[in-house]
Amino acid sequence: MKKPIRNLHYQDIAQILKENDRRIIFEKTNIVPESDDLKAMLEEYVGYPEMMRKSVLGLDIYRYSSFGTFEQTLIPFLFKTFIYKTIQLCKENHAFVFQKYTEKDIDEQFISTGDGGFFIFDTPLHSLLFATNFAMVLRVYNAFHMYPKMRKIIGAINLRYAITYDKIYTFDGNFYGRAIINNARILIKDDLNRCLIDENVHTWFMTNMEGVENLQIITIDDVANIYDFSQNYDKSILEQYPDAVFGKENSRNDGIINSDILKIGTISSKETELSIYNLHLQITQELHNDDDPNQKKMITISLGNLNTSGV
Repeated sequence: MKKPIRNLHYQDIAQILKENDRRIIFEKTNIVPESDDLKAMLEEYVGYPEMMRKSVLGLDIYRYSSFGTFEQTLIPFLFKTFIYKTIQLCKENHAFVFQKYTEKDIDEQFISTGDGGFFIFDTPLHSLLFATNFAMVLRVYNAFHMYPKMRKIIGAINLRYAITYDKIYTFDGNFYGRAIINNARILIKDDLNRCLIDENVHTWFMTNMEGVENLQIITIDDVANIYDFSQNYDKSILEQYPDAVFGKENSRNDGIINSDILKIGTISSKETELSIYNLHLQITQELHNDDDPNQKKMITISLGNLNTSGV
């Protein structure tokens, strides 16, 4: 099963305060009370140390405000179309990795910002594969292969990407946590349409595959042996549905053909320094026309770019 997200509720916290604090107090002499007892109860309820880490993929449409007002009204439809097509590609191309996710799961764990949004996944690999498929869909659109008339009306769309890995929780149905905060801060700092990752994501790839550089040579069996995917994942799917990026044997002819990573600087987030890395991937993949199975095309796209200017 997927990693559970800790759920906090207003009424639960309100009840703890009702039993251990006073909502309003007016006394002639104001005294700051001891609060260790209340803090202990709130810490037990929140359970922050036990909260699961989640990976957040942030997408932001570059210079959204520069589009005309008419074009801006069409972009939400287009972005939602990109999302649904990306989900379809992830389920088709990476059936093993995304076996725990339905379209509803991904949709319900998406936080829209109007000009982009945040997707919440279990691991950085989920986030990265979703990003590569989104970039593939975006390239098909920008190259006039998807809704070419609308492409001419709206124009090209460029995205910046960020992937973080940290604590996530919900409060009354809304998502919060450092993974989202850090992701938003990284996106704000970037104006070069890159794919940026934080230190925790870098460490996850270093721990599980000796670094993101090895994405171009690992096999689907290597992926299946990563701890997060070796627990309660159905490995029979590997035989039934081959992965479009990670083959049974490593190959430089398709899938991820290049992967580059470089530390580019640090940013401050809530008095914490975040190390930021610039990630650049090149992916070659064969695409098929759902409306006409006889139409197919081999495409190479890039996720991020090689611009290493600081943040």
